[in-house]
Amino acid sequence: MALKEGSAAPDFKLLDGKEKFHRLSQYRGQRVVLYFYPKDNTPGCTVEAQEFNKALKKIEEKGAVVLGVSPDGAASHLSFCEKLSLRFPLLSDPDGKVAAKYGAYGQKTLYGRSFMGVYRTTYIIDEKGRVAKVFENVKVEGHSSEVLKAL
Repeated sequence: MALKEGSAAPDFKLLDGKEKFHRLSQYRGQRVVLYFYPKDNTPGCTVEAQEFNKALKKIEEKGAVVLGVSPDGAASHLSFCEKLSLRFPLLSDPDGKVAAKYGAYGQKTLYGRSFMGVYRTTYIIDEKGRVAKVFENVKVEGHSSEVLKAL
């Protein structure tokens, strides 16, 4: 189950594609759009990343940054960012521990097969590090517009 609105957002320390560490606490004083997605270079995840990239300027004008998180490694993130010309970092959570802390990781079923994986979930975290808004079971098309409205 995802974190509730109003709860403290767990801090984390994750690498991006350029092997630079990002901590949630380093973004205090600004809002953070933290989105969890299953896998680089898949159709839905590509659309979601492109939508956030397209909306990035408007998101930044509202005082927020965008951080994407998936289990993919730094090399995969670097390639995905370069391929799509993404202007925001994608963070590597290879063991799903950060996603689990946020309630965005657990058992999934696809084609009758059960496995552990990332739930497509987005959090808006306020300037003080509290969860302001949660989007569960995200539909990628139009999601960045939903986030912009909530900011």
